[in-house]
Amino acid sequence: MFLCGAALAIAACSSSQRKKTIQKDDIIVDFAKTITVEELKEALYIYASDDYEGRKTGEPGQKKAINFIKDHYVASGIPSPIAKDDYFQEIPASYFSGNIKDSENVIAYIKGTEKPDEVVIISAHLDHIGISKNGDINNGADDDGSGTVAILEIAEAFKMAADKGHGPKRSVMFLHVTAEEIGLYGSRYYTDVDPVFKLENTVANLNIDMIGRVDPKHENSRNYLYLIGSDKLSKELHEVSEAVNKEYFNMEFDYTYNDEDDPNRFYYRSDHYNFAKHNVPVIFYFNGTHADYHRPTDTPDKIEYDLLETRARLIFHTAWELANRDERVALD
Repeated sequence: MFLCGAALAIAACSSSQRKKTIQKDDIIVDFAKTITVEELKEALYIYASDDYEGRKTGEPGQKKAINFIKDHYVASGIPSPIAKDDYFQEIPASYFSGNIKDSENVIAYIKGTEKPDEVVIISAHLDHIGISKNGDINNGADDDGSGTVAILEIAEAFKMAADKGHGPKRSVMFLHVTAEEIGLYGSRYYTDVDPVFKLENTVANLNIDMIGRVDPKHENSRNYLYLIGSDKLSKELHEVSEAVNKEYFNMEFDYTYNDEDDPNRFYYRSDHYNFAKHNVPVIFYFNGTHADYHRPTDTPDKIEYDLLETRARLIFHTAWELANRDERVALD
């Protein structure tokens, strides 16, 4: 959208007056610490087991996956914004290309205490690529079991905070999308067909796709994470992300794949893109590729759970800051 010079100047001035530092809050640290290696590992060994048959879109294993996610939210007392006890955003088979059966996104949320109509969305895809022609199951522990269980733990941390009188000012939605592997269909259905919250009221999308491993580049510097897209639509979102990391983690943020000229084009290859195309600021969290990407050897025993814990806590802190700032992050 074209903006005149005066409008740009006003926006820049407004942004410069906003809070750019993050003050450490020990109360929030305590909630983040409820995200633990033990619970992440327990959930992932179930979610990425052979029983789920690689979670291929529309297949029985994917149906098991959505029920696993729903049961977790029900047990944790975290409601759905769709309707009472209805956690599934149903997507008809006709929406997909090819011979794909109907499928579902899974959605839960914590309602905001002051601005409930504004929302921060944390997303991950629940599907994977199923069973290979030779009968090997592609468990998808990192892709994207790691993101799935991270969201479940992040949601629990928000719920514990809310139960103790520290509910977020804005709503926080936990969006598990289907059919990412076959073309980002689940996130596209949410943004283009049936957004539960108006897209203009969506403050940011934090998308998690593979955060449980280390790529070859970082074998000797494990405390890292690739960030993609954080500065594409909102400089302020990028600044908040950096400030949260500096205050709580001092992790190495690697922006290699954020380069417009990067040949991998990861910015366009995961679910955040369907939000970005609607001018919703996004951050894509990613550990990079590895030898087990889209192979039957992407199994739960390969996950580095201490890193998964730290990365999930980082995303919790970032979502917390976005949900509780006085003003939503500015769209450039």
